[in-house]
Amino acid sequence: MKKTILLIGFMLAAFCVKAQQDTQVSQYVFNGLYINPAYAGYKDDLFIQSYYRSQWVGVTGAPKSFAVAGDGSFANGSVGLGVIITSDQIGAQSVVTGYLNYAYRIRLGENENSKLAFGLAAGMMQLGIDGSKLNAVTPGDQAVPVGSQSRLTPDANFGIYYSNENYFAGISATNILGHFILQKTESNILVPIPQPHFYLTAGALISMNDQMKFKPVILLKDDVKGPTSLDIDGFVLMNERLSIGAFYRTSVKLYQKNNLQSDLPSQNAFGGIVEFFATPNLRIGYSYDHALNALSNYNYGSHEISIGLYLDKGSSSTSKYSGSDGSRCYKF
Repeated sequence: MKKTILLIGFMLAAFCVKAQQDTQVSQYVFNGLYINPAYAGYKDDLFIQSYYRSQWVGVTGAPKSFAVAGDGSFANGSVGLGVIITSDQIGAQSVVTGYLNYAYRIRLGENENSKLAFGLAAGMMQLGIDGSKLNAVTPGDQAVPVGSQSRLTPDANFGIYYSNENYFAGISATNILGHFILQKTESNILVPIPQPHFYLTAGALISMNDQMKFKPVILLKDDVKGPTSLDIDGFVLMNERLSIGAFYRTSVKLYQKNNLQSDLPSQNAFGGIVEFFATPNLRIGYSYDHALNALSNYNYGSHEISIGLYLDKGSSSTSKYSGSDGSRCYKF
């Protein structure tokens, strides 16, 4: 009952949010709910996490993102419920979204930790643009809005997620409904129409010794009209309290996109991530991204900080990671 009441409170908050394109998140490895609704309830315990990301620090109008997410498992672990609220600011453009997430989890075989989940997220998306922050090259240019404009639309995401003690993999799609509705609706409002995004992620948890585990992860992200992005991550989990890792991000050409120039240079970046348990219930993470292109000479990198809190942890006193993504840890 305690878990149900707390989660319903977060769900009601989502409905009160006015509802971008998907933001770049480096710490998705600590909470897959940000990219896949089927992840809801994975940790079993009621878990709330928030992150703030400031990208390309020092550049005027650079992206800034904030999100809070909460999820838990119900019906003896067969159902996962969650909520996500996000706010993004990129130059003159602002986006606020609120989603409710539902995941149905199926146990495969006799191993209770081997589960296949199907997830669906439904919510609202508000896209806005502030014309006062734009400077037209030609006075009176009709392509530059006067004042603030916004559009509100329902949206939906879908995902599939599989995990056991050693491996995990997921596939998901976002901005499905919002893109379709706004594309079919005629409007003189000049806010950008969000594009569908597709995610494919996979990883493993490899035991090195009793105190250390190695976690390799890959993430492939595609938005159909923009460059496809590939993240390669590697982490060392020490004493089940500290995760230290590094990642490399690059654009890849999976297929021909006619709207992109053929000689478009790759967009590359690298960075580091650390997460630790300040207390058995409190997780704190930090990541730093450094771009490997001309823009790197004009900014101080991208910084992302996250805070996660278990509100109703399992009563088990065993200290171990439960699941191949290493994201759930019982009390020590």
